[in-house]
Amino acid sequence: MSKSEKPMRLRRSQLAVPGVSEKMLTKAAASNADHVFCDLEDAVAPSAKAGARQTIIEALNQLDWGRTVRCVRVNDVTTQWCHKDIITVVEGAAENLDTIMLAKPFTVADVLFVDRLLDQLEQGLGLQKKIGLEVLIEEVEAMHNVWDIAHCCERLECLIFGMGDYAASQGMSVKNIGVTGGYPGDVFHHPRYQLTIAARAAGIDAVDGPFGNFKNTDGYVEECNRALTIGMVGKWAIHPSQIEPALDVFSPSQEEVDFARETIDVYRKAEAEGIGSVGHKGTMVDAASARFFQNTVDRADLIGM
Repeated sequence: MSKSEKPMRLRRSQLAVPGVSEKMLTKAAASNADHVFCDLEDAVAPSAKAGARQTIIEALNQLDWGRTVRCVRVNDVTTQWCHKDIITVVEGAAENLDTIMLAKPFTVADVLFVDRLLDQLEQGLGLQKKIGLEVLIEEVEAMHNVWDIAHCCERLECLIFGMGDYAASQGMSVKNIGVTGGYPGDVFHHPRYQLTIAARAAGIDAVDGPFGNFKNTDGYVEECNRALTIGMVGKWAIHPSQIEPALDVFSPSQEEVDFARETIDVYRKAEAEGIGSVGHKGTMVDAASARFFQNTVDRADLIGM
């Protein structure tokens, strides 16, 4: 599957929902989040995981999700639950499942295990669509291997920076998930940047992980803006109150979109006349800047602006 053949999915806001809660799953399906991941990992106790699989299957099959990306986060490959999570959910939800999110891979081999298992399930079930794969980078080993992971299989659509577990894995002194504290600058800048470069080079999305204090909207918005600035396409929402701020930050304004389309049009006309660069409303536009404005147009087209 080439870059152009990968499904184009909105991930401005990825809402986390415990797989054990019918009430929360129902609310999530009706929310404005671009993407909802029904969680079988951290939000579900070991004794409740088997039951949560069935709760998620019923939600995927029975609720009206509209355009929302329907995802299930499964337990990592070192656990006893991973393979049953995937087999049970895929067999139960089939075409009503868009992507699988894999927690805590360490190496390419961990990702390929899930990829191969999904291959077998799709063939056996005769699925007409390919289930996408999203991977959480949340261990120092995974960050060390992030380039290889990003390029390891055609099914992979997204890398997510799980800064909570990552901070623990690196032994970082961070009091609140997603908050940089007193460290000069952004303590998460390097891993975020490294992940985003790997994702962009592979033609897949980069998404920022959780911000623990959902009552601190200003702090959440600041982290959204940091993620957007370096090329990420969205951020997790651990509470519904974080959905709208993420949608706002990761969506260009109509004014920005109109200017970008207008500027590209001006450049294309100049290019057709053999002119390499042209001024437009105080902005010098050449091939490089036209490419920059095209990013805004592409985002707007995906959103439907």
